[in-house]
Amino acid sequence: MKKRILAYGRLNEAQLAQLSRDFEVQDFHGLDSFDDSTFRAALPEAHGLIGSNLKILPELLEEAPSLEAIASVSVGYDNYPVETLTERGILLCNTPDVLTETTADTGFALIMATARRVVELADFVRRGDWQASIDRDHFGSDVHGKTLGLVGFGRIGAAVARRGALGFGMQVRYSNASPKPALEAELGAERRELDELLAEADFVCVTVPLSEATRHLIGPRQLALMKPSGILINIARGPVVDEAALIEALEMGRIRAAGLDVFEREPLSPESPLPHMANVVALPHIGSATHETRTAMAQRAVDNLTLALHGERPISLVNEGAWEKRRGRQPRP
Repeated sequence: MKKRILAYGRLNEAQLAQLSRDFEVQDFHGLDSFDDSTFRAALPEAHGLIGSNLKILPELLEEAPSLEAIASVSVGYDNYPVETLTERGILLCNTPDVLTETTADTGFALIMATARRVVELADFVRRGDWQASIDRDHFGSDVHGKTLGLVGFGRIGAAVARRGALGFGMQVRYSNASPKPALEAELGAERRELDELLAEADFVCVTVPLSEATRHLIGPRQLALMKPSGILINIARGPVVDEAALIEALEMGRIRAAGLDVFEREPLSPESPLPHMANVVALPHIGSATHETRTAMAQRAVDNLTLALHGERPISLVNEGAWEKRRGRQPRP
């Protein structure tokens, strides 16, 4: 009997067909909640799940005694109870690497758009307000030669840094990461404590994963350390930044601008002032939203799940302890 997979998003017909060659696939494309009765009825016999965006709670796993692996079509895994999955020997896979460059593109687009006030001034033209040469009230600021601070210096942070250092002659500083001697040599990057980085950088780009340690990592005290001319870019996860504190800092002119692809609540609440502020560029979480990258992410998830359900180690495994548990070894301390 074939193992059963429940798919709930971001797979094209070819990818579903690929899975169907080896497994029984039940497609829940467009599923917006795990409360769906048909999905819950299928869950007890599921060996694999593949999808994204929906939060899996430990209680849901109680209804899935046969579950062996989950393939998330994402890099972040804050929607998953990793410890519970590991205890149960359920493999959790994600999709790093394939979205690094496109997410870095988004981050640098936000740097450029906020520095040069692209959205604000495009609206200025669209409204018909451009009646004469612009004056100082509409000037932006240069990007080239400025100091770029990366909060987090993993794959995406390093990719943003390369764009800044190699393309725009920016001075790169990084924090909240272990020393990176190879990147320091390549990019002239220098490691700083977070407080030092915030005070020094013209652009602060947040790329750390969300965890209890990074939740509201950037709050009132941290924002107060930034330059009044400083610009905050968040392409990590919304809750890494204290949104209420950010709004206050922007309204009071404590920092100059913010470029945001992620928010504490998504979709963004209609009551939020952020999209209506002239010094904010707000995007609808498009970091990896290109045709090429989303296809590659889904393919990585398909490959991960196929390997996992065949008893092989997935390409991108989040919880090594679950693999060792399934292989009959004790997890490393």
